[in-house]
Amino acid sequence: MTSFALPYEVHGDGAHKVFAVHGWFADRSAYAAVLPDLDRASFAYALVDLRGYGEARDATGAYTTAEAAVDLVELADRLGWERFSVIGHSMGGAVAQRLLAVAPQRVRRIVGVSPVPASGMPLAGEQEALFTEAAHRAEHQRAIIDVTTGGRRPAAWLDRMVARSLERSDAKAFRAWLDSWAGEDFSADVAGSEVPALAVAGALDPALSPEVMRQTWMSWYPRARLAVLPGAGHYAMDETPLELIRTVEDFLRADGTYGTGAAREADAAGDAVEAREAVEASDAAEEREGEPA
Repeated sequence: MTSFALPYEVHGDGAHKVFAVHGWFADRSAYAAVLPDLDRASFAYALVDLRGYGEARDATGAYTTAEAAVDLVELADRLGWERFSVIGHSMGGAVAQRLLAVAPQRVRRIVGVSPVPASGMPLAGEQEALFTEAAHRAEHQRAIIDVTTGGRRPAAWLDRMVARSLERSDAKAFRAWLDSWAGEDFSADVAGSEVPALAVAGALDPALSPEVMRQTWMSWYPRARLAVLPGAGHYAMDETPLELIRTVEDFLRADGTYGTGAAREADAAGDAVEAREAVEASDAAEEREGEPA
């Protein structure tokens, strides 16, 4: 792996340092909709462009989640961040989990927003063709975004998401990233990690659904939590930004209360409650979908 300085921008000057990592279809502008309402006094958010995206669009590399994790650690060193939390959307969620293997002692908490599991997402048949050709075919990207948001979003938004993706990513890098996040299974390297880990799933996302999170994320991490956003699909930053901010920042703030035996017990109880509430929220959303209009 070659050393590379990831482009970034920092929002806030709080003591709790947080990286925000984008997904397959966007650069760091993926977080634009949540920026106005972040708690900048409590947190310092560093939004990054992975290799092949945004200001790093022309950067060479392997375009893998493992390489990205090393890049983030090097950026943390440059920023003087000894410990930090990581938020990752979709592909960025796989990068966040890679950090548990690369630098577990430096990670405070991880948050996956519709995160790709550490076991990858094997593709086959028509689905494989849809994804592998998406680097060069706008209609494939549009179809993927439409399906993963439940087919409920306006045409203009879908078109804007595709235009941003094509403008801010390199086609070759985009295609190479797919082989890493979809095809690599590093779950054995991270299963059992004691780092608190929150998965945020959109109830309208059929690909990285709450059930997928229960089978993967919730089974691997002893201190895992699952939050389900009933009104969101795969792009909670755009679909339900305020609900996402509240969910994520409440989880990050809990880091300061953990340590004593009593706090550990309270945290464990909270895990169980959140997991149960997530199941109930998902079930309720599914029932509503079956109701007549």
